[in-house]
Amino acid sequence: MPDSMDARCLKCGSTQQVKTYESINISKDPSLKEKVLDGSLFTWTCPHCGTVNLVTAPTLYHDPEGRLMVWLMPQGALTGAQAEAVEKSMEAVSLSMRNDPSMDGYTLRRVDSVGELIEKVNIHEAGLDDVAIEMCKYVTRIEMNLSEAAFKFYRLEGPDNDIIFTYPKDGKMMGVKTGFKVYGDCCGILSRNPAVRPAPGFARVDAQWLSERMA
Repeated sequence: MPDSMDARCLKCGSTQQVKTYESINISKDPSLKEKVLDGSLFTWTCPHCGTVNLVTAPTLYHDPEGRLMVWLMPQGALTGAQAEAVEKSMEAVSLSMRNDPSMDGYTLRRVDSVGELIEKVNIHEAGLDDVAIEMCKYVTRIEMNLSEAAFKFYRLEGPDNDIIFTYPKDGKMMGVKTGFKVYGDCCGILSRNPAVRPAPGFARVDAQWLSERMA
């Protein structure tokens, strides 16, 4: 069920009551998935100056059929006590799922931004493994000499399922393409080295996490 919060416009400073979602279960309301993927669920337009602002509130995205949970925890959105309460909720959910065989096969992730949440859902919808995708990003950055680029998975393209990554550069969104074979090679590496995978629970799986695992 939606909730509400007071939000301040970044441009004019006016305050507005905006809708938020503490949790999203797309089995109960499938229309919310598209609003997550296009980002509209997390934006509001200031009625005074027309500026489009981002909603900064924690949200749990749950896809029971796809066995995916992603917990969005925007940086700076919570006080210390609030963040601690959410952390305890994460631990409780993780423990409950580990003790329930019917919950086997779930992917649990935590992210810091709406963009990361959208990417996780996109990766899952494409039937891909986000750990292998992070490895693909790493390899592609090295091969294309784009070590500082903040890649995001965008889509699979064409008959060979080429992987398209996007990244910001000079105020524009750029795109790069890598062959699906790279993804297959990364999956092979993971199957031979299962210790690379994150520990059970709501794990962060991003470029920083991967660099620490490979250090």
